[in-house]
Amino acid sequence: MRFLALFSICTFFVGSAFSAAINPKAPQGGTYTFNLGAEPVTIHPITYSDVYGAKVQTWTVDSLAERDIDTYEWVPRLAEKWEIAKDGNSFTFWLRKNAFFHDGTPITAEDVKFSFDAIFEDKYKAAAKRPYYENLAKVEVIDSHTVKFYVKSPYFQNFESAAGLSIIPKHVYSDVEKSNKMNREIVGSGPYVVSKFDKGQKIVLKKFDKWYGNSDPTQKGSYNFDTINLRFVQDENVALEMLKKGELDYNLLTAEQYSKRTEGPPFGKTVIKYKERSKLPKGYGFIGWNMNNILFKDKKVRLALYHLLNRREMIKKFRYGLSEPATGPSDKVSEHASDKVKVIEFDPKKAQVLLTEAGWKDSDKNGILDKEIEGKKTELKITLIFPSKDFEKYLTIYKEDLKKAGVDLELKFLEWTSFTKLLDEQNFDAVCLAWSGGVEWDPKQIWHSASAVKGGSNFISYKNPEVDKLIDLARVEMDKSKRIPMLKKVYEVIAEDVPYAFLFNDPNYYYATSSRIKKLKNIYNYDFGERYWWVE
Repeated sequence: MRFLALFSICTFFVGSAFSAAINPKAPQGGTYTFNLGAEPVTIHPITYSDVYGAKVQTWTVDSLAERDIDTYEWVPRLAEKWEIAKDGNSFTFWLRKNAFFHDGTPITAEDVKFSFDAIFEDKYKAAAKRPYYENLAKVEVIDSHTVKFYVKSPYFQNFESAAGLSIIPKHVYSDVEKSNKMNREIVGSGPYVVSKFDKGQKIVLKKFDKWYGNSDPTQKGSYNFDTINLRFVQDENVALEMLKKGELDYNLLTAEQYSKRTEGPPFGKTVIKYKERSKLPKGYGFIGWNMNNILFKDKKVRLALYHLLNRREMIKKFRYGLSEPATGPSDKVSEHASDKVKVIEFDPKKAQVLLTEAGWKDSDKNGILDKEIEGKKTELKITLIFPSKDFEKYLTIYKEDLKKAGVDLELKFLEWTSFTKLLDEQNFDAVCLAWSGGVEWDPKQIWHSASAVKGGSNFISYKNPEVDKLIDLARVEMDKSKRIPMLKKVYEVIAEDVPYAFLFNDPNYYYATSSRIKKLKNIYNYDFGERYWWVE
């Protein structure tokens, strides 16, 4: 899945796989405090949709199997083993018999079946997750600890969807009315329990004493902390000061912070900074246009607005040359990105030509372009909503360049919960945000017209029959060598349609930890590896 995130801090890894690179002698205990980045709208294991809720799930909710963070091979979680039918049309999982939910109840096959069925229960509002599960027909309970997933139609991620299904207790979440009120608590089976949710402040996790991994020799050295504090600090400057004062043990850094604001004490002594690369494609930021808004129906207008976005100046001024302009709906290092798509450069003259061709002119000489639409004089005024003050420096540059071209941009900051509510309602002109990254890319969640529903991830209502057809074909193509060209074409068509003004791609990860945090590796191929860290 792709998750919503603030674009300056959207580089969380959300996998939770086990790796051979574990220190089995790592000390147990201590407290680990990190910045989540924002308060999740909900941590409900079915209805969460942002990267902050996803991060909480990695510590508290378990799946049947998971990817190893170095090899990307499947490894056991709640299932001790599995079998894929020779025809690929079913997957059988055998559950551990020593796995328990946080309330002490044993995990059974009935819970697995319920966890799957709940995704398709409308009352849970899990629309964003359905594209990944809609090609599975059902889950059959074979016995108390054996389940079988049946394939309804081909999909290249069917096994991944089944293996990665978050397992939650039927006896807790089957009461939909009660469950929908459980937005600040989780009854999961992961290594940590949600002990406290202080609104506006933090989530406190405590080690789960009945977690199956505590007695599994292969997990010795993982999940070493007794307590984890997840802080909600959106302001990057505040987070940096907390890191310097020892109030955070870990925080992502912006390129600006890494380059210019982390020199001298305490850095290099009590705080250590890192610049790392991995094999995991990163997320990307964007400005999205609500395609239901009459202002953005004309592609020439969207392209003109893109040509007025001075990304290279932003990169030079705020990102110290460490980023590059994005070209489309995936990190450019992804195998699904097409090198045929070129950067749309800042070009006010070209933008002016496009706007003129689209019929926009300043008829009353008030400095704002206007046009008669449906018999009514309409000015080119846009309200852009954004959920982090850190965006403002980029958007202020954009606002000034738009103003010179006769476009009136109003910037409107909203806190995260109010912001996502407007997204779910599709009640906005334009939006600045980011999507998280991933190894495999299924564009249906964000780019298929079927996802252009209230509460869905295609909140800008982008619809292109060619893209729909390509996505549908790619999803049923099991041969990756044939699927990738289809997805490259999806990338190209979306880029050509300019439904977003894509912002930046970053080749590196920047982060810092307190010197008390110890680790075997600074980064793994597909994760930071926090679950293997310890304190001394």
